[in-house]
Amino acid sequence: MSNEELQQQIAAWEPAAEFTEEGSQFLNVIIEPPQLRALAEKLRHEEATFFDYMFCLTCVDYPEHFMMVYHLRSTRHGHEMVLKVRITDKEKPAVDTLCDIWRTAEWHEREVYDLFGIHFNNHPDLRRLLLDDDWKGYPLRKDYVDPVNMISY
Repeated sequence: MSNEELQQQIAAWEPAAEFTEEGSQFLNVIIEPPQLRALAEKLRHEEATFFDYMFCLTCVDYPEHFMMVYHLRSTRHGHEMVLKVRITDKEKPAVDTLCDIWRTAEWHEREVYDLFGIHFNNHPDLRRLLLDDDWKGYPLRKDYVDPVNMISY
């Protein structure tokens, strides 16, 4: 499926989605948190798309919002895309877990929780992965204050 065909299919499922392309490789789809689960389930299970592999998940801290970034691949069809979710609540950022749709999301979501403080609703084991349990703050956020000034934004 070409990026244009993929865009048409996703737009039919989620009319509010925004689309951009990075070069010619990845179609980028930007949605809001309430649309995430329904669109992810369609992308994973519909034969036309069948994105069976989530190979990367990360977060970006922008001044006005967080952006969850999911890189998806269909091993059956050979196409790839990037699903982005804009989280505007910087005080209590949250989004639904996708680890029941893509098992690889479980550890990625724990890492994002640990380093950015994004809460994943209904995650089966949401706890720190890399940092000590008593660590204060989220070191990959732009507003993180490093007590020894090793990180400066």
